[in-house]
Amino acid sequence: MKIIMLGAPGAGKGTQAKMIAEKYGVPHISTGDIFRANIKNGTELGMEAKKYMDQGLLVPDELTVKILLDRVANEDCKNGYVLDGFPRTIPQAEVLDKALTELGDKIDYAIDVDVPDENIVKRMGGRRACLSCGATYHIEHVPPKSEGICDKCGQELVLRDDDKPETVKNRLNVYHEQTQPLIEFYTKKGVLKAVDGTVDMKDVFAAIVEILG
Repeated sequence: MKIIMLGAPGAGKGTQAKMIAEKYGVPHISTGDIFRANIKNGTELGMEAKKYMDQGLLVPDELTVKILLDRVANEDCKNGYVLDGFPRTIPQAEVLDKALTELGDKIDYAIDVDVPDENIVKRMGGRRACLSCGATYHIEHVPPKSEGICDKCGQELVLRDDDKPETVKNRLNVYHEQTQPLIEFYTKKGVLKAVDGTVDMKDVFAAIVEILG
């Protein structure tokens, strides 16, 4: 069962990816994590990626797919995997598709966690983070016991720059421009399934489980 998670930043796809991985016993693969692991372990692919990253450049799609295929060739992926954060663009999807086809493989499901922009701006604007211990909260859904104070270490909570409305709107614009076309790409392949991401996290997961069976 090979799954790609789609959805705007803040739609909750990472949380759902982890829950899918746990339930079905398959690895949750985030491209950021693979890059870091390859660089840390000093692999040839990792060193090649680092050259681009050190210059502030994006890692080319072909190299990203090579690193990804290297990861999914591991024994723990034999029953499938959940991809989170890749592909982000049509060219990346095409490179991945071609590489999987050459291996006699394909993506089984592309799951779109669908949340309207205004919900995301509100949702992310309510996030609060503790810069001291890394704990995260939400003023509506997971509030701290004392307003503005971290339950774990007592430090002040902040609204990260990433979560400020103007930043979120910029990220959403990039998403609509670059990533949303993937919805049509995977619809044409007959593997796209959309779930309503505005409902409770458990209900989103229940809808996904119904799709995956």
